Amino acid sequence: MNKQFVIKDLGKATFTSPSFNLGPSSFVDDEERVLHDVIYNQNTKKMPDPEFSFEKAGPRKRMFFEPNNTKAAIVTCGGLCPGINDVIRAIVRELYFGYGVHSILGIPYGYNGLINLHKYKPIPLNPEYVDNIHTMGGTVLGSSRGGGDKVKEMVDNLEFLEVNILFTIGGDGTLKGAHGLIEEIERRGLKISVVGVPKTIDNDISYIQSSFGFETAFSLATDAITCASIEADNAPMGIGLVKLMGRHSGFIATNATLAMNDVNFVFVPEVPFKMDGPDGFLFALEKRLLARDHAVICMAEGAGQDILVADAANQETDASNNVKLEDVGLWMKDRIVEYFKSRSLEVNLKYIDPSYMIRSAPACPNDSIYCLLLGQNAVHAAMAGKTDLIIGRWNNMYTHVPITLATSERKYLNPNSVFWRNLMSATRQPLEIFDIK
Repeated sequence: MNKQFVIKDLGKATFTSPSFNLGPSSFVDDEERVLHDVIYNQNTKKMPDPEFSFEKAGPRKRMFFEPNNTKAAIVTCGGLCPGINDVIRAIVRELYFGYGVHSILGIPYGYNGLINLHKYKPIPLNPEYVDNIHTMGGTVLGSSRGGGDKVKEMVDNLEFLEVNILFTIGGDGTLKGAHGLIEEIERRGLKISVVGVPKTIDNDISYIQSSFGFETAFSLATDAITCASIEADNAPMGIGLVKLMGRHSGFIATNATLAMNDVNFVFVPEVPFKMDGPDGFLFALEKRLLARDHAVICMAEGAGQDILVADAANQETDASNNVKLEDVGLWMKDRIVEYFKSRSLEVNLKYIDPSYMIRSAPACPNDSIYCLLLGQNAVHAAMAGKTDLIIGRWNNMYTHVPITLATSERKYLNPNSVFWRNLMSATRQPLEIFDIK
């Protein structure tokens, strides 16, 4: 087995799972794998390589932890995203009802709460506490950025709290922090399982099919596009400009664009574009307005940063060490107004940024189902003594993905893919405004 795909465990699992009453067919064997590449080439007879495969997620026959002597904790980190409460609820209910683990703590305000127990008191969690939280946006535990580098302090507090299992719900920075915790736990010879549930509204974590909250995000983004389209269509030389989330990857903007099919121009971080000249966006926008009298533009927040910032080394970073981006939406708005003013053409531009309305929304039904299954499978993995992994979905099957593999690279939209060609066909925007290599 390729070592990148190997899952760590804390030792031999010896306790019989209480899930035995569900029947033997409900269990997953550690030898069951989910192929990474499922393509078979008939011409070359090339078969998928089983060395590159994920361990299949699901309940095991044997547990490493004895439920009555197990204490679990949950921490949510980073920005808000639809579905966090659904995941918390699923973890608590599966621990409590599925395994009989009744000692469960919620750590307030991310890793900072785990560092400062005297300031942020852990919250006892039970099924009654989480009963209706899935109907609310945000996270009942609160969230924050940063703190993931203070691993010694956090492991000290995990020991103090006598926690055996830590569930971390967060993105790339959170997961790297979780791996740091595991390294410190191993140095101390402790038996603490750390299992991650990947949270990124931008859908940019690698080796998972999609992240929870993503479907909700681009579904709600279509409402903003609808409003922008109506505004543009009901005014002479009307322009609707929408800025959506997507720091490094443009999946929300592109999926919302395809869902609506009302967008005329879409810009994402992965594909540089030209603003000026006969092959630039502004000239193409002018042609569109003169021909159709309205236009809708959708932008990911990370698009055009190469134009806005000449020296990225001088940019500020936030507590999670993310570069603080320039506001491409307001910049684009100003550039459009300036351009048409110089052309003595009057335009009616409406700018919409629904980002925080989307981030704080509850999950849509399909995302809620996904969150439930992610949370349940996270508990199954942890109770079996597995650690240093996230729960993913690949080829519509739930998987165990080593944290180091999931954080080894960021997932990007491929501008040479069929998906991008479909997008260009839907928008019919001129290809010459992009710089695709």
